Order: sequence, then structure tokens, then C-alpha cells
Amino acid sequence: MQEYFIKGLPSGEQVKVTDKDISKHMFTVMRLQVDDEVVLVFDDGIKRLARISDRDEQLLTLVEDLVDDVELPVAVTIAMGFPKGDKLEFVTQKATELGASQLWAFPADWSVVRWDAKKLAKKAEKLEKIAQGAAQQSKRNKIPSVQLFAHKKDFLAEVAQFDQIFLAYEESAKQGEQAQLVKGLSQLEPGQKILFIFGPEGGISPAEVADLTDLGAVSVGLGPRILRAETAPLYALSAVSVALELKG
Repeated sequence: MQEYFIKGLPSGEQVKVTDKDISKHMFTVMRLQVDDEVVLVFDDGIKRLARISDRDEQLLTLVEDLVDDVELPVAVTIAMGFPKGDKLEFVTQKATELGASQLWAFPADWSVVRWDAKKLAKKAEKLEKIAQGAAQQSKRNKIPSVQLFAHKKDFLAEVAQFDQIFLAYEESAKQGEQAQLVKGLSQLEPGQKILFIFGPEGGISPAEVADLTDLGAVSVGLGPRILRAETAPLYALSAVSVALELKG
């Protein structure tokens, strides 16, 4: 059954589709007809079964709330230094599928690319659309938010809000450190806010490691192999899922 995210909250049983992209997908691509059913997800994260009641007016009638919550038990923010090419697009799509709640990027010391405010706004808009599409495809209850920081200091100012901060550090992996991530994941509690920080292709600089450590970050290795910038966030999210969702 198709799932669509609707901005705002429902007010009554009738819902009118006003988003042009959603309308096009419903009635042109999927060719939905009267009495066809879909799942609508509003800003409260509750999935609701809805039935097409008027195709011309693009009206749907809410049928019932659905008990279906597929969100991770902790809110995981993925933050990475600006990578090259379309790697942010790739990470946004896959991290959304794996359950991330927020996607951040910042100009790291060793980031090759540098974007001005105009390019950042355009990039963020594109990533938001990718996140929405991936959230619908993976039947999420929420769409991850996207924030691109123009200045690293603004990113650093937000770090203290998290309950646990993991810094994926290549040197930790090289030194064979494997216990910190497992230990940290074992201490996670439902409802906590977790931040994973990753460098760009060149990694995290020693100065950044020092700054983030002062802010409470714990350096962790992600296994014995060195992962690419776009692979490491997916490893981390998978590890969180295994630790919290697949315990049996």
C-alpha cells in the first residue's frame, strides 16, 4: 500500500491533497480511484489509513489510525564533513532508509568542496526531497530533517545537546580499537539523542578530534577495515539497529 507524508495535522475526517508532487504521484502515476486506500503520515508521526473519496477534488477520508511505528528507539543524527560529488545525496537516501532522524553536514578542515549560502540552500532543498522519497519508500513514520552548516563553529555549537556523541575516527580503527562502539551502544536508552560524526574523504583532522573530544565525543573504530566517507554512516546506523532492535 502506498504511503504519503502530509504536512500539518489532520483536522476532521476529510483531507485534501494540496502538494503537487504527492497529487501527481497519487492520481497520475498510481492512477488511484475512488475507494482505493493509502496510508497518510502527518507531522505527528502517526500512520492513518485513508480512502479516496473524491478524485477530482483530491479528497481522502481518514478511516483509522494504524499501530505501526518503525522508528529507531533512539534519535540518531548523522553529521559528516562536506564530501565530494553526490555522496551527500547517497548518504541521505540510505541513512533515511536505515532510520536516521537528522542529517547534518559541515565544512570540515579536510573537506575539498566549499559551498556558498546559495548553493547550500539549493543542496538542502534537494536533500530534503530525497529524504522524503526514501522515507515513503521505507515506510517511515517521520522524515529526517536536513541541515547544512555554512560554518563549522555553528555545527560545533549544536553538539552539546546530545546524550551520546560518537566520533568515527580512522586512527581508532587502525589501532584496533573495537570496544568503545560496542560499549557505547550497550548503554543507549530509549528516547536518547545520539550523534555520529564522520569526516569527509580525508577524514577528521587532529584539531577537530581535540575540539569534539572537549565537547564530549568518544572516538570509536568501525571495525578492522577502513570505510569510505559514504559507507561509515550506514555501518553506524546498522550497528544501532542490531544493538537495539534485533536483540530478540
